[in-house]
Amino acid sequence: MRTLLNVIWLVLSGFWMFLGYLLAGVLLCILIFTIPWGIASFRIGLYALWPFGRTVVDKPGAGVGSFLGNVVWVILAGWWLAIGHIVTGVALCITIIGIPLGIASFKLVPISLMPLGKDIVPADLVRAA
Repeated sequence: MRTLLNVIWLVLSGFWMFLGYLLAGVLLCILIFTIPWGIASFRIGLYALWPFGRTVVDKPGAGVGSFLGNVVWVILAGWWLAIGHIVTGVALCITIIGIPLGIASFKLVPISLMPLGKDIVPADLVRAA
């Protein structure tokens, strides 16, 4: 079921959101001091490309540095990507078949706003723990 949802997601919205994260990552990697945010953008872009079967957990040891980095991220790229997820989620929720995908898009909004201090792990590992 995860594979089917991921394939439908990829066709309807995942690829376009991935391109948004890719563009943000490339722009952020142009300057040396914003490379950590560019890497975070690539990491989340891969998650946005194939989200089902993976989940986001808090990274142990993330503290004030992650918070300050997230503030910079929101200013530079986070709010654009969050708006993209919200618009995509609303568009997907218009159809009955797209509602689960729309909900998944809404679940990506928090990580698109605050990616630092988070890890993306397989959902099976979280259930096992």
